[in-house]
Amino acid sequence: MKHNFKNLNIWKLSINLAVDVYDETENFPKSEEFGLKSQLRRCAVSVPSNIAEGSSRSSNKDFNRFLEYSQGSLYEMQTQIIISTKRKFILEESSENIENQITELQKMVSGFQKTLQ
Repeated sequence: MKHNFKNLNIWKLSINLAVDVYDETENFPKSEEFGLKSQLRRCAVSVPSNIAEGSSRSSNKDFNRFLEYSQGSLYEMQTQIIISTKRKFILEESSENIENQITELQKMVSGFQKTLQ
């Protein structure tokens, strides 16, 4: 059963998260251009991209696999946000906001996966 990804709340929220990550990483030091900045942005884009790609699959089992990839990117991003905060590339308040979004999305994706089983 195919889903219209644009109607999925997990996709909409992951788009917002990606935009926030791009905004927060805009002023990372030049030395992080190919380090944390690049990694964070790739993870941020990966989440909604995998949700969208998975929604095109013909089976819920296949869709679920792409949701697993999204979950992996969320955990990876969470780790990178923590490192970025400790390195003082991101303010504590911004870090909390992004981490809250990540945690909420992790729960929502997990809940959505249960509906596919």
